[in-house]
Amino acid sequence: MISNQRSLLAIDIGNTNIHLGLWRGGAWRPNWRARTVAEKMPDEYAVLIRNFLEGDGLSFHVVGGVVISSVVPRLTTTFTELCRHYFRIEPLIVTNRTKTGIRIDIDQPEQAGADRIVNSAAVVALYGGPAIVIDFGTATTFDVISADGAYIGGAIAPGINLAHDALVSRAAQLHKIELEPPPNPIGRNTIHAMQSGIFLGYVALVEGLVARIQAALGDERARVIATGGMASIFQQHTNVIDTIAPELTLDGLRVIYELNHGPLDGRSLV
Repeated sequence: MISNQRSLLAIDIGNTNIHLGLWRGGAWRPNWRARTVAEKMPDEYAVLIRNFLEGDGLSFHVVGGVVISSVVPRLTTTFTELCRHYFRIEPLIVTNRTKTGIRIDIDQPEQAGADRIVNSAAVVALYGGPAIVIDFGTATTFDVISADGAYIGGAIAPGINLAHDALVSRAAQLHKIELEPPPNPIGRNTIHAMQSGIFLGYVALVEGLVARIQAALGDERARVIATGGMASIFQQHTNVIDTIAPELTLDGLRVIYELNHGPLDGRSLV
C-alpha cells in the first residue's frame, strides 16, 4: 500500500476538459477528468477535488506541490486561489517563461499555448527529438520538436468533435453520428457519407500534415507521438502514429515541476 506521502498534483486545464493527476509512488495514481466550466468558483472546484481524493481514500493533506497548465485564463486564477486557500501552496503556473527544459524557437514565444509547451517538454524528456506530437483535443494540434530538442512550431486544426458539431449545427438535414469509420469510403447513405468525410477526412488530415511536416524537417524518422481522447482510435486507422501517450501532458507537468522544485517523492520521471 502506498502511504499518504506528500505528492504532486498536476492540473491540465483545457477548453473542454480538466485533467488532474496525483503523482504517487512513481505513477499517476489516481487521475481524473472533469468538465471545464469557466464560471465555477474556487470553492466549487475544491469540493470536486476533495471528492476525487476521498474516493481514493486520500485527503487534501496528501498534496505537497501543484503544477498547472491552462488555456483558460479565468480558470488559471480560479485554481491559483484554490491552491492557496485549500492546499496552502503557491502553484507553479507553466508559461513560456517557465524553466521547461526546452527552447521555444518560434516567432512569438509568448503565444505558445501552455499545453503545447508541456507536451513538448514531456517528449524531449521521454523520447527526444526529432518528434511530432499530435494532441486530439478541442483542437487537433501538431507540435514539432527538432533534433536538438527545441520546440519549433506546428499546426492547429479544429478538433474532430468541433468539426462534427459545426457541420450538424449549420446543415438542417444532417444530424449527429457516431465518429467511427464507415464500412466503405464511398458512403451509400447519409450516415456513412458523413463518417467518411469526417472520420476518414481526419485520418487523411493527420497523414497529410505528418508527411508535410516530416518533409519540412528533412527527417522522415521523426517519431510521431499522439495523445488526447481519440488518439488510440485514430492509431487503428493509420500507420503514421508510432506511440500513444495518454498521460503525456501530465508527464510534461511532472518534468517541469521537477526542473523547478525537484521530485517530491524521490522518484524522478526521467
